[in-house]
Amino acid sequence: MFRKILIANRGEIAVRVIRACKELGIQTVAVYSESDESCLHVRLADEAVCIGPAPSAESYLRMDAVLDAAQKTGAQAIHPGYGFLSEKAEFADACSKRKIVFIGPPAKAIRKLGDKVTARATMHRVGVPIPPGTRKPIRSRENVVRIAKDIGYPLLIKPSAGGGGKGMQIVTSPHELKGALDLSQSESAAVFGSGDVYLEKVIEHARHIEIQIMADQHGNVIHLGERECSIQRRHQKLIEESPSVVVNSELRENMGAAAVAAAKAVGYVGAGTVEFLVDRHGQFYFIEMNTRIQVEHPVTEWVTGVDLIRMQIQVAAGERLPLAQKDICFQGHAIECRINAEDPDDDFSPSPGLVAGLSMPGGPGVRIDSHLYNGYMVPHHYDSLLAKFIVHAETRELAIARMERVLAEFQIENIKTTVPFLQRILKERTFRHGDYTTAFVEEMRAADMRHRLHEFMYKLSDSFRRLTGGSGMA
Repeated sequence: MFRKILIANRGEIAVRVIRACKELGIQTVAVYSESDESCLHVRLADEAVCIGPAPSAESYLRMDAVLDAAQKTGAQAIHPGYGFLSEKAEFADACSKRKIVFIGPPAKAIRKLGDKVTARATMHRVGVPIPPGTRKPIRSRENVVRIAKDIGYPLLIKPSAGGGGKGMQIVTSPHELKGALDLSQSESAAVFGSGDVYLEKVIEHARHIEIQIMADQHGNVIHLGERECSIQRRHQKLIEESPSVVVNSELRENMGAAAVAAAKAVGYVGAGTVEFLVDRHGQFYFIEMNTRIQVEHPVTEWVTGVDLIRMQIQVAAGERLPLAQKDICFQGHAIECRINAEDPDDDFSPSPGLVAGLSMPGGPGVRIDSHLYNGYMVPHHYDSLLAKFIVHAETRELAIARMERVLAEFQIENIKTTVPFLQRILKERTFRHGDYTTAFVEEMRAADMRHRLHEFMYKLSDSFRRLTGGSGMA
């Protein structure tokens, strides 16, 4: 086992990894930017190294600075968390060259799965269903109208090198196609350094279901069931749960087998997530594979009783998986809400600043993953995630009730959060019945907009009626 691990990340995931390391008796090294000197992960680690100014490009994304910090402190391995360098094949290669273990899959697996077109081709070859779409990147407008017509509308334009919803455009008709293509290619080039995009048929009325897998260096791969991730805004997940109400044992077995086949096809090692869309008929389609630990991993940990970060570290150290597929069982229901520093009443604009007061929820079946503390300065330079509230209960109904209690208990001063919006979602009938798709949030917001417009028109009509002495509007 490793003696010392450097965590190449910040915030709640860095805290999560540090805690797992401490339980394994491993010393930890935090890296931080100048604006993160007071961040909780810096306080909790055994050592800490400043790697640059606040902007990510000058600190957390600097491979040389991270690797220099690892060598300077004698760290034998680097845990990248999620985001930043976690899915950079060149970083995995750089770690190998400096004889530092990258706690993640081999660089060649990251490359095969990081390019979405290549990943689609690989999945098709091993028999994993994929949505209809192009097999090669669309680099020009030549024949694009004909190709789109063959695929059928509505369709998605997606960056080959991207993820997280960045650069994606939905196209519903031919006259939207070329403008959307320009937007997608330009954003993809700006965010991912490549303007390559591909076309994919929209699977309508779909659920976003993902399968957690874990693989060791000896060819053993298992899956740990599914997570329901359909509650999204602009392709960013808000609420996740496990199990999914639409996944029965047969579908779970089939999706799990497909996810395991996908991992084996690329020689995968470590924790990974295979994401699928499931249509109304129960047919599933591969979207992508995330070659890292996921933000929402705690819901899987709670229903399976497996510590994924601990296991991730163990397999990176060369140990065999301690569990076989037959050993994985599922207990109860878990829900996670992501708490972001955003103002839902101002189109989810960022809300950085000083945490002037803080009271965290607790009680039975409650887990809080966070780097927050009273007096912490939330910076504006990074992702707005403040905390993850995770609950577990015997049934989904009890888990929802528990999450409602947790959200109501949370108090934070001077920072706007997404808590009111999450509370609104939990009260929706379609959510409570589990009868929702990836369009749920957009549909809910559209209904809210219609309601507000109706109220405005009513008040306007009433005011006009008063001004005209009750004659009403013409």
